[in-house]
Parts: sequence; structure tokens; C-alpha cells
Amino acid sequence: MLIQNKQIAIVGGGPGGLTLARLLQLKGANVKVYERDFNKEARMIGSPLDMHEESGMEALRKANLVGEFKKNFRPGADKMLISNERAEIFFSDHETKPDEDFGSEHFRPEIDRGPLRNILLESLQLETVVWDSHFISMEKQNEGWLLHFKNGSSSYADIIIAADGTNSKIRPYITNIKAFYSGITMLEGNVYNAEKATPYIYALLNGGKIMAFGNTKNLLMGLKGSGDLTFYASFKIDENWASYSGLDYSNKTQMLAWFKEEYCEWSNIWCELFENAATPFIPRPIYCMPLNQTWEALPNLTMLGDAAHVMPPFAGEGANMAMFDALELSECLCNENFSDIQTAIASYENQMRKRAVEAAQESLENGERMHSIDSLEKMLAFFCGK
Repeated sequence: MLIQNKQIAIVGGGPGGLTLARLLQLKGANVKVYERDFNKEARMIGSPLDMHEESGMEALRKANLVGEFKKNFRPGADKMLISNERAEIFFSDHETKPDEDFGSEHFRPEIDRGPLRNILLESLQLETVVWDSHFISMEKQNEGWLLHFKNGSSSYADIIIAADGTNSKIRPYITNIKAFYSGITMLEGNVYNAEKATPYIYALLNGGKIMAFGNTKNLLMGLKGSGDLTFYASFKIDENWASYSGLDYSNKTQMLAWFKEEYCEWSNIWCELFENAATPFIPRPIYCMPLNQTWEALPNLTMLGDAAHVMPPFAGEGANMAMFDALELSECLCNENFSDIQTAIASYENQMRKRAVEAAQESLENGERMHSIDSLEKMLAFFCGK
């Protein structure tokens, strides 16, 4: 096996990095995951993830973790409402969507980020994950790399896989190609104990998700198993808006006033979110890697997930792509038909880039559709199959 007696370092303990570690350990590899979080109790922010049959679920299947997934996913959380800016419902699949249909390409079961991470962590050998390991830099040493971390520690590895997300610090060692701004920024808010804090929105959600469209802007939201709610105000704006807006993202009164002004055509019903959200709000400019990106494969260094192909979230592909990257990379690294590791990495990267182009194109097109002047009509046609 190509990776026999090789020390593999995965930098980043998100879904992609942990899935790769699990798959490689099943094949007998020597793996460490270096994660910047202080420990496994670090709070997982962000909306729940929907797993796609042909990618995320396939990776879990190969990792022998579908049984654990079924114990932890949230039946019904994939149900959705589509409304206009006045909270008038135009589409609901609450009565028609089956609760559980594993194996169907149309079933996209939802799971919170924390439980998914725990499933993957518990599948790994003890001490696989090295916590509090914020990657700073690395340098070539012998045939491999010496990694340096913010806490002052260093570690050697023969093979490095960057799974450290959108702002990957390892990606520049592979390519200087940078992501471009999509034109869209999302402002994230989180509400704790939504049933009590935002009772009207909580009842409207009914355990599922809402996509609200109006005047080229969106509100997107969903409940977590904890009863908390994550929502996003999504709109087209300059790339540097977050820095020049003059907003104090920790000032709830100021953020509510901003919403009332910028979403002035929207019903006051939605103000419940901004009035009761925890602070700070988090502005997230949305980026995408160039669709034509390419680079020469290296003999002992590659990347997966957002580090390789960040894209807008408007097709729900991010975590799924990262986990499928992990599956394909593990299979290439353990394929005895390749003459060396560099050839295996090259094969993986070619497959990965091809898949990423298709997913990114879909994400960009969906983003334009969702922020168009007639977004409600377009999204209704999209979900109704017209």
C-alpha cells in the first residue's frame, strides 16, 4: 500500500477531515488530525447540514457509520416552507414529504453539526485528534513536512491533507489561485431556546426550515435539535460591506434598526429574530473558487473541502462535497494500481475539480436565482419542478 509506514497529517477537524481520518484508519493508515478548537466541547455554530445520498451519505456508508447517523439525524428537519417578505406561505412540503426514505436520491436527512462531529470523533482511534493545534506554517523536512502550531508545538508528517476550510493556510503551499467574491453577503444570527425567545417564528418553522424571498433579499432559517435557531439575512452588497458598514455587530438595537431600514418592505414579524438573537451577529461574505482552477499535483500534499473548492451554500453541497472528497482521496491513496503517491493525488484532484465545477456552477446559479427581483416566482418554479 502506498501509504504504508507513512505518517499522515490532516489539518482541520471538520466533516471532511474527520471523514478522511476514519476512512484511512479503516485501511490501516497512521493518521493524526490537527484541529484548532481547544477541545471537542467547542460550540458548533452554523445551520444544520443536509446529507445527499450520492456524496455525504455515500461517504458515511463507506465509513460504516450510517447506523450511527440514523440514531442522530433529525426526522422532519428537512421539511420546508417558502414565503414572501410578508411571511405569507406559498409552498410547504410538511404534509407530503416522507419522514424517512434512506436510499432515495431525493431524501436529504438533516443533522446538526455537533452530533455529526461526535459520530465521526467517536469512530476514530484514541488520540487521533490533536486539539488546540492552530496551524501557523510548515517547512519541508526530509521527504515530508514539519508543521508548526500557534501553541508552540511542531509535528512531522510524510503526507499533509489540508482540510482547514475557506481561509486555508495550507492552500498557498499548493496554489496561488484565490477565491472570488460572489456578490452576496450573509449576516448570520443565532437564537437560543427559540420556542421561548421567538415563539411566532418557532411555530411557523414547525421543526423545519423557512426560505423567505422578497425585493432581491432573503431570510433563511432552520431549527437545531437543541431548540436553538440559526438564521441568515442574505443580500447583494459590496465585498467589503462588513468593514465599512459602521455597524456594531454586538449591538442588538443597532442591528434591529439596520434590518428595519434595509428590509423595509418586509413584515415586522421577522423583527422577532433580530430582537432576540444572541450577539454578535456574524457577517459572512460568500466566496467561490474559479471554475477553471487547476494546479500541478504535489508528491505529498493535497487538500479537500472548502480549502480546495469553496463555493456558495445555495446548493447545500459544502459538507457533502468535503466528505465525498475524503472518500475519493482515501480510495486513491490506498489504490495499489497507482505507481506512487503523487500519481494517486493527481487522480483524486482531477476527479475532485471536475465535481467541484459542477457543484459550484449550480451554487452560483441558485444564488443569482435567489437574489433576483422575481426570486419568489423562480424558487417556487424550482421546487415545484416547473
